[in-house]
Amino acid sequence: MEETYVRHVELLGFEKRLYPSQHYVYMLMVKWSDLTEKLIYRTYPEIHTFHKSLKEMFPIESGQIEKKDRIIPSLPAPRWLDSQKSTETRQSTLVEYCQSLINLPAHISRCKHLTNFFKVRPEDENPPAANTLKRNETFVVSREAARGNASEISGPIILDTYRVIADFAKTSKHEINLHTGDLVEIVEKNQNGWWFCQCESKRGWVPASYLEPLDSPDESEDAEPDYEGELHVTVRAYKAEQEDEISLEVGETIEVIHKLLDGWWVVRKGDETGHFPSMFLHKAGKREKYEAERTAVQGQKPPPRRSTIRNAKSIHNKSRRRMSQDVYRRNSRRYLEQKGGRAEAQRNSRSAAKSPLRERKNQDNIPEQSSSSSESELKKEAPVIPPRPSPELILERCSDNTRKRVSVHKTRSSTS
Repeated sequence: MEETYVRHVELLGFEKRLYPSQHYVYMLMVKWSDLTEKLIYRTYPEIHTFHKSLKEMFPIESGQIEKKDRIIPSLPAPRWLDSQKSTETRQSTLVEYCQSLINLPAHISRCKHLTNFFKVRPEDENPPAANTLKRNETFVVSREAARGNASEISGPIILDTYRVIADFAKTSKHEINLHTGDLVEIVEKNQNGWWFCQCESKRGWVPASYLEPLDSPDESEDAEPDYEGELHVTVRAYKAEQEDEISLEVGETIEVIHKLLDGWWVVRKGDETGHFPSMFLHKAGKREKYEAERTAVQGQKPPPRRSTIRNAKSIHNKSRRRMSQDVYRRNSRRYLEQKGGRAEAQRNSRSAAKSPLRERKNQDNIPEQSSSSSESELKKEAPVIPPRPSPELILERCSDNTRKRVSVHKTRSSTS
């Protein structure tokens, strides 16, 4: 069986630590070929030491023999004393370095030395205890910056703080235990509904359904419904456990109409809608990753729904706004009907524009006749032309001038 390799490295930001002395560590989210994601912490001197040893392993590719053969990216040496400013400005260099490193030929990007460097260490899962007098400070770059747009890296973003609404007991070593009222900082919001959080010195994955914003019961980052839908394919079967969920088998094609941050998306299958775990969905059109995702999710579980959490205690008086499936179905049906009407009108207009017979009729000012329902409706709405009045009616009701013209016309007609 092929060993797992690093598929992507994303820079999330850096952390200022005060124990055992002040220093800075970068937070790197490593995505592996088996579709797992692991957060690791590395100092810049550690990264540079790894870089030097990699060059020694591949002298040709590092340009030590011929500079023109160099493909391993360069990395500036660390400063004698690191500051927050230098750590911050170095992020764009580190983003480019990691991206270039992973895109190298397989004999380098998948070598043992590289994979071992990016593997999780014990200190990544259990960081050193924080200073009792001062807290560690965490700074996160924007999503655009983390994906390589260096111009977007202008400064750190303070982590969002959320409150825990119920006790949560971890079920794996990658999760953390939380208690009602705890305040956590969000390092990453994964679309599958599991968020990477830190609470004091603890770090791990937590269901988003157990967390609420401090300023409002509603999540401001939740997207609006998109009834046009986005095609996805199910990579794992799921049987509905709640009334507002939908049961689907493996390999079914559905449309996602509402992506929610708790990891339970609203999907449409024909006329039916319902919540479905986003982690069991694969975007249509990417067949090369379908089998890998299908294998990876077999041992994973979706996050719990908020409706299933017992003894949830919110600090907000108002409850969260949630749309019922009746509303989703009604709005979805209305959208599809309008879309069908627009498509029919567009087809009629295209066929009309391409008809040479119609073009000739229009040139000769010949009135058109159509059996289409849309044109018949237009005819019904057109004003009715009144019948021409009879000569007797004109002589009875019109002015003297008009009556004289009618009399002259009648006289000419009788003489002729």
